[in-house]
Amino acid sequence: MISDIVNNYERLVMNIGQLIEVSGYRNDYIAKKLGLTNVNFSAKKNRRTFTVEEVKKIASIIDNEDVNDFLMMQEMDLRKDDETIGHDELYKLMGWK
Repeated sequence: MISDIVNNYERLVMNIGQLIEVSGYRNDYIAKKLGLTNVNFSAKKNRRTFTVEEVKKIASIIDNEDVNDFLMMQEMDLRKDDETIGHDELYKLMGWK
């Protein structure tokens, strides 16, 4: 369980640049909201060296439907090989008619 949390956070940090792009917000806007210069923001983004607090703030800034859709698609892609059951089998397992 803890490893899942760490893996999810790592994925978030590794994809923060792409998430910012998907969100539609400009880098200079986010940099200003974080209190960083454009140069410092760009360096942190490229190196993926944001602090936990900065990641939390970026996440709250870019949280919108486009980002949520993108994250959902990534999650679905990660689970594409998971075992699933069909409608009839679900009904049978649940005892539904």
